[in-house]
Amino acid sequence: MARVKSRKIGYIINLLTGIIIGAISGVAILSAITCHRIDVLYERIAALENTILDKNAKLENLEKSINSKKFVLKDIEVMLLFEKDSLDELETMHIKKTVKEKYSVLLGSEVKSIDPELIVLIIDNRILKMNGKEFRLRVNRLILTETLKLWIDVGMIE
Repeated sequence: MARVKSRKIGYIINLLTGIIIGAISGVAILSAITCHRIDVLYERIAALENTILDKNAKLENLEKSINSKKFVLKDIEVMLLFEKDSLDELETMHIKKTVKEKYSVLLGSEVKSIDPELIVLIIDNRILKMNGKEFRLRVNRLILTETLKLWIDVGMIE
């Protein structure tokens, strides 16, 4: 009789232990999935915020120069050249955003009045600090038409 009661108690303890471990495991898995989704959404929001800032800067400067029929700078494109896996998505977005902010003053300006050498000097050999890392930016190539295209080498400083 005592043996039957101890088996029942053993089964109940095993059942409760299984339920508790299952609940903890389920919460841990659900938490990991939620964290991943939040990270993805955070990256998407950051990209959209950068797009909005770029569009607003373009709109303001183009509205200023809308009445002139001159050849004006309408857009800025930044292409980053870096070693594979040395930068993550958020770092590349941040670097592009920073570079575009430096050049956003030029939007709407007449292309003839923009000095390419000065454009290069704004970013060339600049050190950018982010998340405890330092990056050196070097202008590799520049094309200046209605769209300012910059190819920038990004090197990590250790």
